Amino acid sequence: MSYVLITANRNYSSWSLRPWALMKALGIAFEDRVEPFTKPVNFEEFRSFSPTGQVPALIDGERIVWDSLGIALYLADCHPGVWPQDEAARAFAQSIVAEMHGGFAALRNDCTMNVGVRVRLRPMSQALSRDVARLREMFEEGLARFGGPWLAGPEFTAADAFYAPVAFRIRTYGLDVGGGQEWVDRVLDHPAMRQWEAEALTETWREEAHEAELAECGEIVADYRKS
Repeated sequence: MSYVLITANRNYSSWSLRPWALMKALGIAFEDRVEPFTKPVNFEEFRSFSPTGQVPALIDGERIVWDSLGIALYLADCHPGVWPQDEAARAFAQSIVAEMHGGFAALRNDCTMNVGVRVRLRPMSQALSRDVARLREMFEEGLARFGGPWLAGPEFTAADAFYAPVAFRIRTYGLDVGGGQEWVDRVLDHPAMRQWEAEALTETWREEAHEAELAECGEIVADYRKS
């Protein structure tokens, strides 16, 4: 198989990070193609490779697979390790992946993804507080039930990949996830995550709308991105 994975800016694109980290962690080879966000809406440009006009997209020969969850499901049919082998762990992993894919709206809106900065967050809304509490609960449950060091047991799976962008958000905004910080520290130290972060810090382009969203989230207290 010869895959091409299309993603966007390392600093901004949380959805791109999910399949990228999963494929890197599982040793699934792919050509890495970056299509950066150049303006607030990139729909027409991205439609050239994705029917939704969004990233990520996976090209497998003449076949295009889109959406981070769609890509994970597609890879699971072709490669071992996307989901845990243990049935209970697999059910947990699939449930929390679906929960992330369809939920956590306040976290997305109030803590926009930006790998290279640190932000003093504005007072949290009730909705964001609930999202953070749910993350804490979920992380602690996964580690306790399946023994760690990953969210659904001893191996890095799609569960970890889908929450990898959240780990960056937790660090950027200083969110308190209690005992779940053990997993956050571990995933941030994963070689795939270190590579993604290193590439994020070297990016020099900025997209106005993403930067404006960041400014609305709080006060930037550190910016490690290359100017």
